[in-house]
Amino acid sequence: MPEFRKVLDVYQGFNYKKDKQTSVGFITELKVGDTKLTADLTCKNPMNPTEDLAVVAVLRDILWETGVTDAVYLTGQVSATNKQSIALLIYTSMTNVLVTFQFSVYEYDPVQKEYYLCFHSNSTTMNGILEKRGDDLNLSVADDASTEVQSPINFTFNTGIKPQPSAQSLQVAVGKGKNFAKLWGLAQS
Repeated sequence: MPEFRKVLDVYQGFNYKKDKQTSVGFITELKVGDTKLTADLTCKNPMNPTEDLAVVAVLRDILWETGVTDAVYLTGQVSATNKQSIALLIYTSMTNVLVTFQFSVYEYDPVQKEYYLCFHSNSTTMNGILEKRGDDLNLSVADDASTEVQSPINFTFNTGIKPQPSAQSLQVAVGKGKNFAKLWGLAQS
């Protein structure tokens, strides 16, 4: 089965430049258990650079192996406030591992000469569960600030999110106007 993976340009995500056409992505909403992370980073919408986006994280990498029950793996940069919230979750015993999130990944179409959404939740809140790796939950955050973009201060975090048992869909595109939906999660009867 094919996998969907994008390595994204964090610098471009924080510092949009119209003459640079690299892929960027953002988490616009993220709640882990009872902790809702703040959309406290301001970035430009690559499809409309005059529009600001309030985001929880600027993505560095995203991976989905496209199976209906496969996890979505997200790696990105979060603010100091969100770093502290994630660290608190990691160091305390989490009893609620439910996750809700929204994300969008943009790619430049060299044929149409404009950005398009290549992988996203369609402005819909996705319902997931933190993935377990052995005995540990797949959620981590760096102790040290990133040096790639120094202001605003930001920290690398990553997570894997499996779908809750309900039929949801993720949107995938291979070019502007060449998009389709793929199922994520199976409904229980």
